[in-house]
Amino acid sequence: MELIDKLSVKNSRKLLLLLLDGLGGVPFDGKTELEKARTPNLDLLAEKSVLGLTDPVASGITPGSGPAHLALFGYDPIKYEIGRGILEALGVGLDVTYKDIAVRGNFSTVDDKGLVVDRRAGRISTEENKRICSILQKNINKIEDVDVIIHPGKEHRFVVLFRGDELYPEVLETDPQKVGSLPIECWAVNKKSEKTARIVREFIKSAKVLLKTPANMVLLRGFAKYPTMPTMKERFKLSPACIATYPMYKGLARLVGMDILECGQTIRDELDTLKNNWNNFDFFYLHIKKIDSLGEDGDFDGKVRIIEEVDSIMPAVLLLEPDVIVITGDHSTPAILKSHSWHPNPLLLYSDFIISDAFKTFTERNCARGGLGRFPSLDVMSLMLANGLKLKKYGA
Repeated sequence: MELIDKLSVKNSRKLLLLLLDGLGGVPFDGKTELEKARTPNLDLLAEKSVLGLTDPVASGITPGSGPAHLALFGYDPIKYEIGRGILEALGVGLDVTYKDIAVRGNFSTVDDKGLVVDRRAGRISTEENKRICSILQKNINKIEDVDVIIHPGKEHRFVVLFRGDELYPEVLETDPQKVGSLPIECWAVNKKSEKTARIVREFIKSAKVLLKTPANMVLLRGFAKYPTMPTMKERFKLSPACIATYPMYKGLARLVGMDILECGQTIRDELDTLKNNWNNFDFFYLHIKKIDSLGEDGDFDGKVRIIEEVDSIMPAVLLLEPDVIVITGDHSTPAILKSHSWHPNPLLLYSDFIISDAFKTFTERNCARGGLGRFPSLDVMSLMLANGLKLKKYGA
């Protein structure tokens, strides 16, 4: 990617990365969600595009959203290992300092034995989340010499900043990532992180006293400090913008220097924001979340429905005449598994300078046979730049 940085040039061509979070699936009754969905507009575009499959980190590795996105943005996900807490904190608009440990939290439900029965507390409403966070903030604003800053996210998610001296993020996450298990107790991984672990344990203890069913427990993960990394403008000579409804994805975009374009909560709202800002930027990251959420809920038909809704906006997207379009997922979230998975992502690339596969449908199986083959997600950005004529020739 250092080579790509050196070859990048500025021009007026427009690049669109349409990110369908968790797009890839595994067959249920013979078909994946993408194969089951009625997608006439995506299929018409596929006929004029070249298809392929991508691996976010490496074959067989199940990625989190952070590394999967960073790879698509052109950042090595192994070199730039970013904690989820930082992404959530930036996404909700918190000012993060170098004295902070940022943590992503879930309000959850535990039974009378302390076992996790719902990691998301029934996906409580965002308004209820705000109410609970207000109570916590009023009662837990300092532990020892550390300031505690609590901020609501969407539905069951929230962010905590622990701000103080001698804080380090190498501690155990408390989220067991499955129901039927006890929350994990937060202990330090090394000696220098013992203060952080102690503060976190006290925070959880205090929160439990204040919380009531269904949101009667907090699960914490993604402990992280603020990283230093170059922006997409510095690296690729782009003027990039992000359109997303969830805080974490705004945080990811802000981390790499994208402008955040505020929008409503629906796919149509996001489309309107894209149209209204089309003349102001040359790279757009348009993120569609619900495909992933429904995959994690095991809702196969719901995931199909959102894919079909995305298909319905494609004529309006194409009227903007993007010079380069990539449609893909950051990772796969098969409803049959109810989680992220190691399966590769289906990808469609359109520009005036590709040799189309002429496949008549956009599906995982056609992508597996496509002209791009199977390749690392890290290469997506260089392909977009090349098809946008934004890369100089290398060498004499």
